[in-house]
Amino acid sequence: MSDDSYEISLGNFDTETRGRSNLDQVLFWDEQAKKLSWFKQWTKTLEWNSPFAKWFIGGEINASYNTLDVHQNNIAKKPAILWEGEDGTRRTITYADLYTDVCKFANALKSLGVRKGDRVTIYLPMVPELPITMLACARIGAIHTVVFSGFSAASLRDRIDDSKSKVIVTADVGYRRGSSMDLKGIIDESISGLNFVEHVVVLKRAEGNLQLGPKDSLWHELMKGSSDKCEPEHLESNHPLFILYTSGTTGKPKGVLHGTGGYLTHLNSTFQWAFDIKDSDIFFCTADIGWVTGHSYVVYGPLLHGATEIMYEGVPDYPDTSRIWDIIDRYGVTIFYTTPTALRMFMKFGDAIPNSFKLSSLRLLGTVGEPINPEVWIWYFKTIGKSKCPIVDTWWQTETGGMMLSPLPGLETIPLKPGSATRSIPGVDIAVVDEEGNEVGSNIKGYLVIRKPWPGMLLTLWGDDEKYKNVYWSKFQDNYYPGDYAIKDSDGYFWLLGRADDILKVAGHRIGTAELENSLVSHGDVVEAAVCGIPDEIKGEVIVAFVILKQDAKNDTDSLRTELIETVRNGIGPIATPQQIYFVTKLPKTRSGKIMRRVLKAIASNEKIGDVSTLEDGTAVKDVQDAFTELQSAVRKNKS
Repeated sequence: MSDDSYEISLGNFDTETRGRSNLDQVLFWDEQAKKLSWFKQWTKTLEWNSPFAKWFIGGEINASYNTLDVHQNNIAKKPAILWEGEDGTRRTITYADLYTDVCKFANALKSLGVRKGDRVTIYLPMVPELPITMLACARIGAIHTVVFSGFSAASLRDRIDDSKSKVIVTADVGYRRGSSMDLKGIIDESISGLNFVEHVVVLKRAEGNLQLGPKDSLWHELMKGSSDKCEPEHLESNHPLFILYTSGTTGKPKGVLHGTGGYLTHLNSTFQWAFDIKDSDIFFCTADIGWVTGHSYVVYGPLLHGATEIMYEGVPDYPDTSRIWDIIDRYGVTIFYTTPTALRMFMKFGDAIPNSFKLSSLRLLGTVGEPINPEVWIWYFKTIGKSKCPIVDTWWQTETGGMMLSPLPGLETIPLKPGSATRSIPGVDIAVVDEEGNEVGSNIKGYLVIRKPWPGMLLTLWGDDEKYKNVYWSKFQDNYYPGDYAIKDSDGYFWLLGRADDILKVAGHRIGTAELENSLVSHGDVVEAAVCGIPDEIKGEVIVAFVILKQDAKNDTDSLRTELIETVRNGIGPIATPQQIYFVTKLPKTRSGKIMRRVLKAIASNEKIGDVSTLEDGTAVKDVQDAFTELQSAVRKNKS
């Protein structure tokens, strides 16, 4: 932890909000909810039947109405989305344009038989039609489930099958690093045999003919015949808005289910508090909408506030590492929200590239995805922010819906500490506890917990209330457990120390160890596998795998490694590719049969192994060490 602090004042602070939130959290959130537009007032602010929370019961609301209709009389001509494709193509979409397209596509979905409560899977690249589809679903009460367009057919199929989506919305191709991805082909493979899928809507982007099947419809043809008038459904506050799948400690991804009224209240508040948003701002969040940051702070948060935002299709370093800085200068971006992973990559290439741009429009910086180390924080502050921009270092999860720990320049001014997400947002009760659930003292490592319900929290896991209870609420009675270690310092600032469960975080993407291991074991020559993450300067973590082969497996380990990498890439996606694969004869396990991944991680990181008293077979450690040493020697030999 760093003792250095940085304080940048933006002015116009509401010093009373936190005080009110501490007096009565339920009353506080009741006040915040009234800042949205409701069709019908709620009769009860919170119904808490641990661990299930319902917010603003009886209230009727619509997310599409709050992000579009409310702006039509005052900022209809204001740009909502400034879109830039990877190839440099640009589009400006005003709030009036967005409203019209959302109404038309909502009617298109209705024409395909989509009704309130139906699920729609969205498998689109970062194009404006992605938020249009989300808001169209919200308008008619359908539940959208967005799947990151980098996922493979097998991973996509799992999510479609679990949600039982009636309609799929995709594109013929997506573009990434100058190459095209056959999204339609992946969809066709993923829905083979899934008879509940009735329609596939395809956004055509590439030239040439597109082979369409009996379930397929073209986006532009549906839009051509749709009315631009669609009244929003009046939805009860707890009506589901979306399902977003996130990896868990079991092989099957978890379908996190978020409601409407509580989620919008959380986002409307945190977006204002964290980003101090003003009418003149140009907001740029680099997150893909396939992840929760894209849902909350690319789609719903900015549009609730009538903000103008940049939406960029490509990766941040294509065609070179100047792309993001060029976008910031060209559009006059004032607020920039990105990941520590991206910053580590930019930092690796030195200061000359960002220093060749003015970046003078920036007034506020933010980070999301994983804890940011102090060195990168200071580089971000000095090199990108020119020592004049506050850094909003945020901690939250898919499950929490929105920010939970963050500095709040739009609310209060406090000293910033490089590497700390500072304090909890108003209306949220967060603590660090020991194994028994007792709050620990200052600067003592423990488990992060949330002790009271908050509006943005997930309703449950899709179709699995018991799993919801077991995953998040069983470790500490009536406390939400996010699975992170943390320290709270003497100033009340929180420092996140990484995952306490078996989730890997690679370049900001959460990947379950079980899902990865199941993919490896699906190869015919593999009998067992274990994976762990080791620190990486750019990605935060990279994946290493330890594999036990069957006795009759082929002897060519080099070709086996190649096959296993392809198995993972096809089964999960390129983001899950192991950096190294070690072949071992044993895995270190406890007497109860649990793999000791911390031992694997220590060996692969060249760190001290620590206590192994619970190991069932001590020789497993030496076997893993020998495999590690052998492969590293071979790598060094090849390099020389």
